[in-house]
Amino acid sequence: MIFDTHAHYDDEAFDDDREALLGSLASQGIQAVTNVAASLKSCETTLALTEQYPFIYGAIGVHPSETAELDACGMDRMKAWCASEKIRAVGEIGLDYYWHKEEAEHKQQQEMFRAQMDIAREEKLPFMIHSRDAAEDTMEIVKEYMKKDMSGGIIHCFSYSKGIAAEYLKMGLYLGIGGVLTFKNAKKLKEVAAIAPLSQIVLETDCPYMAPEPNRGRRNSSLNLPYVAEALAQIKGITAEEVIAVTEENAKRLLFRA
Repeated sequence: MIFDTHAHYDDEAFDDDREALLGSLASQGIQAVTNVAASLKSCETTLALTEQYPFIYGAIGVHPSETAELDACGMDRMKAWCASEKIRAVGEIGLDYYWHKEEAEHKQQQEMFRAQMDIAREEKLPFMIHSRDAAEDTMEIVKEYMKKDMSGGIIHCFSYSKGIAAEYLKMGLYLGIGGVLTFKNAKKLKEVAAIAPLSQIVLETDCPYMAPEPNRGRRNSSLNLPYVAEALAQIKGITAEEVIAVTEENAKRLLFRA
């Protein structure tokens, strides 16, 4: 059964058919989903989804593009939300320099990244990291925190080089791989997928974004993950069923640890 480790089903793109779509997942081989927050508001909607659907788990966090909203009160709310049995990670957190070019913005993101990594450490939860055009600074902060008794984590939508992947893999972290793997121009990610042990890969959609071929450009959902599994299987020279089984166990090992 498939475990989608990174989805955004509280996104407005699902407002018209959310209940019907989520109700169909189990019959299509989707066993579990982690709905990942990106703002304080989506922390609340993520928690609501985990309460409504037994197979949906949650990650509480604020995306780097939204961290300007974070203050001490917001951090306290996040800590309280993490107490829920259905909240299994802190995310998505990290750094995004693609949209934010100013040094002051980078410093603010780094401060909030560290603050949320502190929550992950204190709550003994794994982290889910978003990193775009910020490879060096992300690596520096992750290395710093992996010396502090962290509970592991996922580098979401991994997009960097084999060398950077190797550093994260040496730290025992997981690489989140989704629809991009099916794109014809995804040479770098395919090289990473080839060298990364299957035991350190998890499947994800980032839906409603990043739909794989042949549905690229359309709304994504967990129903598209078989395309990703098949692409990864071809790279690894194994069956899609083996990819699904191993990545499911990987997700459970990380997110359902005692």
